[in-house]
Amino acid sequence: MLLRIEKGSAVPISRQITGQIAMLCASGKLEPGERLPSVRELARELAVNQNTILRVYERLVSDGLLEMRHGQGTFVAKDAPESSLAVHRERLVEELRQLARQGISLGLSADQIHELLAKALEQLQKDVRCEI
Repeated sequence: MLLRIEKGSAVPISRQITGQIAMLCASGKLEPGERLPSVRELARELAVNQNTILRVYERLVSDGLLEMRHGQGTFVAKDAPESSLAVHRERLVEELRQLARQGISLGLSADQIHELLAKALEQLQKDVRCEI
């Protein structure tokens, strides 16, 4: 599972991971019933504390996107509610608002903020192509 953590980001690591897994579920890149890496495996892969991953998984279980099966692991829920996906979409919108506020407080115009976002997306697409 390809997840990226921006260590210098104002967005907490747990929220970054939660959002990315939710988006992978929403986009179908993680399919219903698919098994996720164990807490230990994902923590090692991302170089984060196991408790961080456990909190992320528990949050996504409570949102209805994942299900934990005792002794088997964590899986994408077979019938993830659309409302859960909408919640994660709203969280993304709020994070974008926060970034926009930061840009405005730095004196950037709306066009400059759009340009920075476009550059970030372009760089992300290049990075993803290199990892595939």
